[in-house]
Amino acid sequence: MKNFKVIDMVQIAIVIALYVIITVVLGPLGSGAVQFRLSELFNFLAFYNKKYIWAVTIGCMISNYMVFGIVDVIVGGLSTLVFVSLGVYLFKKYMTKAVLKGLTNKAFIYFAIFFSLSMVTIAAELAIMFQVPFFFTWLTSSLGELLSLLIGAVIISQVSKRIDLTK
Repeated sequence: MKNFKVIDMVQIAIVIALYVIITVVLGPLGSGAVQFRLSELFNFLAFYNKKYIWAVTIGCMISNYMVFGIVDVIVGGLSTLVFVSLGVYLFKKYMTKAVLKGLTNKAFIYFAIFFSLSMVTIAAELAIMFQVPFFFTWLTSSLGELLSLLIGAVIISQVSKRIDLTK
């Protein structure tokens, strides 16, 4: 891991705080078998600067601790770390390919689908912890994740046109 400057640490802390605040404000919508976690939009920041992988991972871990405790911190946190990192690695090359009349890009669409499918880890966790049906939970959590990420893809794409997110 590289050495972060003070400005990097401040930016990471701001994203962590925003992730947690948005998750808390939306409350039960962001957790459980049917979830819509709008704070996942911050995952796309990692395409501009990899330091944000740490921000969304830590934000996810803090948010998860407040709802389901240490097991969700580990499962959700590791899932976020692995799948955001892998998604950026796999799809960053498509960043310049605009879609939806310039609202977003192919990288973000591909990532949204990929990351939504990664909800298999969360579905497995919930099925084990709460005996909920695995496939239904995977379906509902994936659809909620996909919806929140598609909204986030448009928001972050538009913000990036006005603010340099690479710094």
